[in-house]
Amino acid sequence: MKKIYLLQILYFLMLFSCKNDEKIESIESESSFVNFNIDAVPYSKLSTYAFFMGDLKNMNPNSKVIPYEPASSLFTDYALKKRFVWMPNGTKASYNGDDKSLNFPVGTVLIKSFYYNTIQPGNTTKIMETRLMIKKSSGWIFAEYLWNDAQTEAELVTGTDFTSGSSKNITFKKENNEVMNIDYRIPSETECFACHKLDNKPTPIGVKPQNLNVSYNYSNGLKNQLQKLVDEGYLQSYSSNIVSTVNYKDTSKPLDIRLRSYLDINCAHCHQENARCDYRAIRLSFSQTTALSKIGVCVMADEPIDPSLERIITPGNPAKSVMHFRLSSTDESNRMPLLGRTIVHDEGVELLKQWINTLNQNCP
Repeated sequence: MKKIYLLQILYFLMLFSCKNDEKIESIESESSFVNFNIDAVPYSKLSTYAFFMGDLKNMNPNSKVIPYEPASSLFTDYALKKRFVWMPNGTKASYNGDDKSLNFPVGTVLIKSFYYNTIQPGNTTKIMETRLMIKKSSGWIFAEYLWNDAQTEAELVTGTDFTSGSSKNITFKKENNEVMNIDYRIPSETECFACHKLDNKPTPIGVKPQNLNVSYNYSNGLKNQLQKLVDEGYLQSYSSNIVSTVNYKDTSKPLDIRLRSYLDINCAHCHQENARCDYRAIRLSFSQTTALSKIGVCVMADEPIDPSLERIITPGNPAKSVMHFRLSSTDESNRMPLLGRTIVHDEGVELLKQWINTLNQNCP
């Protein structure tokens, strides 16, 4: 009798255990699917896409939502970024050249969140915004999501707010412990398009093979980011001889390569053919700046600023270089980049200054 009773108990324990296992498997299976209807996006809430598992603010990517990070990052008032890419099942991007954005399939979503982890007081973390670029059959569209103070949801910015943009006051601490109070800028659709415009069409900026041909520390270890995309079925193939940018913060790399990488990610999207500043005298994409004249060395400024600032780059003299002046300015009529920053990037200015001081040629 006792034996039968013990067998019954074991049976029920096993049954209960199996049912719990089924429930867990079901939850994991359901959570592994991104919710995406190309005819219904952009959704009004970021959570609706199910790009992330668990608490939204942790940005723990769902299955097939792949993190990435370009070798050098665009400066945006010292905001940190988390970036991800997702593509519909069975679709792949293709390689289109070292310095050209990957050719993504319809349905691709590029996800980029801006945050600070030293918000004062208390060095807390605050996500400011998440920007999506979604590729529809007609081309790329922008979707801007503003996070609430509770960090539980991000709402789609629409109407006049997306037309005119907005600002949010924050106080944060820089790496050198300097405390900054700024009005963080939430861009308008026009501002998004201004930077992402090529051939008068919206286009991604950072997802170029030259920027992704570096390793990333994924949850299962380091791997080249382009190879990761191939392994995930997101990329057909890529060149084995990519001329790549570097992390401009990496002092073990040559100074000129660091500067060229910095200019590429921060400036080249406007200073190229058929882009916003194609009328300017300089071309700042990494593939072109092997020629010093493309960066502006000894090139006369194409608009007057000050009599002492005749050349875009005056060798050995940052104080007489237009580029140094513009990167050091916060005046909207003078600063460069015009959009994406309201304060000076001290480290970027110092990098440019060091590089200019290494130039010793005489201008004609």
